[in-house]
Amino acid sequence: MKKILKYISCFPVWLFVQLLRWPFYQKKYLKNQWFQGICAPGWRWAATDIIHRIFTTKHMRIPWPVSPYIDCGRNIEFDPEDVNCFNGAGNYYQTFDAKIVLGKGCWIAKNVGIITSNHDLYDLNEHQPGKDVVLGERCWVGMNSVILPGVTLGDHTIVGAGSVVTKSFPDGNCVIAGNPARILRRL
Repeated sequence: MKKILKYISCFPVWLFVQLLRWPFYQKKYLKNQWFQGICAPGWRWAATDIIHRIFTTKHMRIPWPVSPYIDCGRNIEFDPEDVNCFNGAGNYYQTFDAKIVLGKGCWIAKNVGIITSNHDLYDLNEHQPGKDVVLGERCWVGMNSVILPGVTLGDHTIVGAGSVVTKSFPDGNCVIAGNPARILRRL
């Protein structure tokens, strides 16, 4: 009986997303572990996002579900299985003139900033040319961290909470932390 009541309570959310998803999402982003079954958590994320898009027009050109509490650029490459990186709060994915690449299996904590371009030091109304930011497979970026333009992190790099990553660590398999981030341990 509890299972039936659970499905009945989930059905309106699932139906809402099914009816209104077509102008917002590419189908491939709704066919992963987060959307398996009528009560999967992804349907609530998507419903919240659709409502927010309709009333605020935020994220209108982004073809995957994004939390209304995240600032997200469009030029991001990631595996559709990892759409969970865009369900949280406080994250800032800035993609001015460059792209962000998130490797398969990445986890991004709350309040993380990934930035592809800084302001011009001589004219703050302008931005410097963008530089791609690339995170390898199975990277984990801890809460309140910032990754600056041009940084490449190799596979299985763990960024400690509160870190500022100013340079690349392309070899991966390490734990980095601090301001500026440095290698604390090899994995």
